[in-house]
Amino acid sequence: MGTVYRAQDLTLGRETALKFLSADMAADPQARKRLLKEAQAASRLNHPSIATIYEVNESEDLPFIAMELVTGASLKQMLQRGVLDTAQFLDIARQIAEGLQEAHHAGVFHRDIKPANIMLDPRSRVKILDFGLAILAPRELGETEETFATTTQNSTGGTVPYMSPEQLRGEPAEARSDIFSFGVLLYECLTGRLPFRGETSIDILHAILRTPHIPLRTLLPEISPEWENLIDRCLAKSVAQRCASMEEVLDALRRAAAPALRPEKSVAVLYFANLSGDKEDEYFRDGMTEDIITEIAKIKELQLFPRSAVLAFRDQPLPAAQIGRQLGAAYVLDGSIRRAGSRLRITAQLAETRSGHSVWAERYDRQLEDVFAIQGEIAQNIARALRVVLTDKEKREIEKAPTSEVQAYDYYLRGRQVFFQFRRKGLEFARQMFARAIVIDPSYARAFAGVADCCSFLYMYFDAREDNLREAAAASRRAIELDPESADAHASRGLAESLNKNYEAAEKEFEIALRLNPELFETCYFYARSCFAQGQMEKAAGLFQKASRLNPADYQSRAQLVGCLRSLGRMEETREASVDALRVMERHVELYPEDARALYLGAGALIEVGDTKRSLEWTARALAIDPEESAILYNVACTYSLLGEKEQALDCLEKAVRNGFGHKAWVENDPDFASLRNLPRFQALLQRLSGPPSQG
Repeated sequence: MGTVYRAQDLTLGRETALKFLSADMAADPQARKRLLKEAQAASRLNHPSIATIYEVNESEDLPFIAMELVTGASLKQMLQRGVLDTAQFLDIARQIAEGLQEAHHAGVFHRDIKPANIMLDPRSRVKILDFGLAILAPRELGETEETFATTTQNSTGGTVPYMSPEQLRGEPAEARSDIFSFGVLLYECLTGRLPFRGETSIDILHAILRTPHIPLRTLLPEISPEWENLIDRCLAKSVAQRCASMEEVLDALRRAAAPALRPEKSVAVLYFANLSGDKEDEYFRDGMTEDIITEIAKIKELQLFPRSAVLAFRDQPLPAAQIGRQLGAAYVLDGSIRRAGSRLRITAQLAETRSGHSVWAERYDRQLEDVFAIQGEIAQNIARALRVVLTDKEKREIEKAPTSEVQAYDYYLRGRQVFFQFRRKGLEFARQMFARAIVIDPSYARAFAGVADCCSFLYMYFDAREDNLREAAAASRRAIELDPESADAHASRGLAESLNKNYEAAEKEFEIALRLNPELFETCYFYARSCFAQGQMEKAAGLFQKASRLNPADYQSRAQLVGCLRSLGRMEETREASVDALRVMERHVELYPEDARALYLGAGALIEVGDTKRSLEWTARALAIDPEESAILYNVACTYSLLGEKEQALDCLEKAVRNGFGHKAWVENDPDFASLRNLPRFQALLQRLSGPPSQG
């Protein structure tokens, strides 16, 4: 019909898309009318999944629509790369259905639903485009049904493989025509092929009108009956046999998604409520919850959601079953903790997400020193409730207490609470807490591993002294001596060895950790960082991908993956990974707006998707949190380098090194610094990093 331009609205200072008719089309009154109708139809709609219309106007007698600019990729482009993964497909399907539901409520029917008209922006949000064939319901047009039928007769429009039988016959097209097209789209997303095929348009038309589609189960033998039923009802040739509304489709989608997202024995452990009445006690509540997750994770037959996945729901006043549905968990464990002096009261309840019914509940009134026994009992009771038979090894691991000293455990929990903030003060405080735990219990392996990780991260980002490296090596070695079967201890040892550039020894430790616990996120993440520092980008990319699968809410592994793929020259995958990373980081920043790490890593991903303005905004926000912190300065330097601001990048990088950043191998191999690599200032900086370790 014409051309779409990317434009700048000079009055409001925003980017827009301008949709112009071609000169030939503009001379056609019917084409003008159709453009106006598209604007009228879409302007009635206000929904996140529908592209917004700003205005309709003319320029030099050429009519145009000014509308929301949607960057990203079309669903058609995504399908050309292969079938979507389950979680991504379900999210896209839901958003499209919700957008169509809103349009139908407003009396607007799209009539041309197909993958090319579905865009996904950089945050994986669906935008339904091109209401050019849309029609308004008779009640909205003020017409009788008879007049409506007459005016729409023979104006089929649409795209043949996605058109409903009634559209092809020239009959009135309404909500159930969009439902048919949506069914074709679902079928294509699930199978990678269209349900109605042929060598010519006439063949396809005949198949839509006369030939049954190949049953879903024939192509996907493992597909659930819910999916098969939904597809069959969307693709029914008779309007009367089709789903009657998008509400009905959405209900069916939720039922079909449940088995896909919720393995039979998946459990989400929510953060227990802190009933102590003391804000200072939250570290104990958090640590207890996370250790219950750790204990349950020892049961191989259960699928556990990581702490980061449930962190967003901490202290949220939502029913457990609702949180379970949002996470896609079959069961949800929640409860409460009250600590008073040496007494401890814990309540726990395991509920089925689908029905909300409790399948197990217990209250524990014990002494504080019984805390580990309680954790083990909860894990074993959950296994019993879900009919899981524990192996002898699993029983031993669950019953093994990490320390015999409750006060040592208390210090350990205090340290662990601040460790994950990845800030210098937090890491130094965590190291002190872990050290106090060791003074009380010199056989506490977890505390030694905690000290090692603190020293490793302090060395990497804030304080590049040999003392930190030596302490990381010694503490991780002691952790393994105390508990040779601890995957965490071997992962800590691997990280320390890699920072000492003992890469062969590091690889050995990481492989042992993976063998002991293949599901431990930290092993994959630390191992990937070790490979990155050696310039082994292919291997690092694979490990970062695995880490992100193990921890769906983690943004760090996704952000690091972007750099790996860019250095390998896989630019299409780099963009896709950036979109995926941003999806996670956007959510995280909404919850934790002061997380500098999420902001500066997000700034890099924003550059990859072309959003330079917001990249600079996030960079400024990260710097404002602490303009002297070396980790922030280093990553801000990365952003400036990617933007081509070489002098600013070098200023920040030099300041980062002055303030304690000393991980030379990372600087040498970081693909973000490709534009700086041959500059004299960059080479001089590498020389300084090769000299005696900083004493600052």
